[in-house]
Amino acid sequence: MSIHPSSSALTSVAPVLQAQVHADENALDALSAATGRTSSPSVKKSKKPQIKIKRRPVHGVLLIDKPLGASSNQVLQRVKWLLKAEKAGHTGTLDPLASGVLPICLGAATKFSQLHLDSNKTYLAIARLGQNTSTADAEGVITSATDASALDLTAAALLDVQKTFTGQIEQTPPMYSALKVDGKALYDYARAGIELEVKPREVRIHAIEMTEFKSLEDLGRLSPLAHWKLADQDVAALTDEKNLLTEQTTHGAQVGTSMKTRALAIKVTCSKGTYIRTLAQDIGKHLGVGAHLVYLRRTASGDFSIDECMDLEAFELLTQEPRSALTSGSIKPIQCLLSEHEPIVLNEKDCAKFLSGMRRSGEWRDIDRVAVYAQNPTVLLGSAHTKGGELIPDRLLNPLEINSILESLL
Repeated sequence: MSIHPSSSALTSVAPVLQAQVHADENALDALSAATGRTSSPSVKKSKKPQIKIKRRPVHGVLLIDKPLGASSNQVLQRVKWLLKAEKAGHTGTLDPLASGVLPICLGAATKFSQLHLDSNKTYLAIARLGQNTSTADAEGVITSATDASALDLTAAALLDVQKTFTGQIEQTPPMYSALKVDGKALYDYARAGIELEVKPREVRIHAIEMTEFKSLEDLGRLSPLAHWKLADQDVAALTDEKNLLTEQTTHGAQVGTSMKTRALAIKVTCSKGTYIRTLAQDIGKHLGVGAHLVYLRRTASGDFSIDECMDLEAFELLTQEPRSALTSGSIKPIQCLLSEHEPIVLNEKDCAKFLSGMRRSGEWRDIDRVAVYAQNPTVLLGSAHTKGGELIPDRLLNPLEINSILESLL
């Protein structure tokens, strides 16, 4: 059993330790002066004692509404620290310039986080028409500009665009993305001024809706305004008529104030690996005026909705006790990541053997994805698949994790 000194004990002991260190140093200096030798390198200064944060086992999925400007990893590390959780991970990166649903997997849930990467995502976006940028979003420099003032953005015209971008489509990932080539992210090459030929890949757009964006009411036509969560400065910038007139200089031409840009509000549900920046850019290209993304919010990730998410800022303001009480009711059980798995319940004898990695026999049809449970009490043991009447383990919880989960249910 390890013993951790209290902060009060450390405070009282520190001056004594420090005084002893100074006395030892003075004695060594005096000895060095008398003998002409330097202090022995084997004698090191004493370091201040550090208090180790005691971590606790937390298992399940916490849904966070990621704020703009923060990276997914920053949010992950913040949540892990606030909960003092032993282990945490997320189910896919959300860009710093995007906000919305970010599932944080805690403890044993990290074993199944990969399953959620394959889930569909729903986004709300705003694309500014008439301007292409180097990054396909507002962070890049304008590379070309086209007058979009005469563009037909009626409902009938946009319906044709929606049909074009529904179903299986090809996308070329942007250079400023985390996609890796030869072990390096594309954005590393882009920042070094290296342009690579990136192969297009197929993604699926399950549903897409568009409307011309002129005011907040236009956003409400696609999704409840509460789902957009625009900051005050974003609302001002997006609804200010002057902001739709640009005097910026492109790489090749001066853009005058007579050149008006317009914007589209977009709601899209898509497969994994879909780049909404590229989608906005491709829509602008299809319309003949170019476009770049100025706003992005994820409102759903698989079965998880923005309505279920916890606001990170509000979560941070809570003290430890109410935070723990709040998360105990807000953390979803691990099996929420296995919603597409068929459940199989084992008896006590088979549970022990299954957890040791042994195959079990039964009258099961062949199933690719199975969630295996114990009964009395019901608790998840892991994932598996069945073939030829055998239940074959894939990912398993260990006994310590299972006991911790059962204790949390008491």
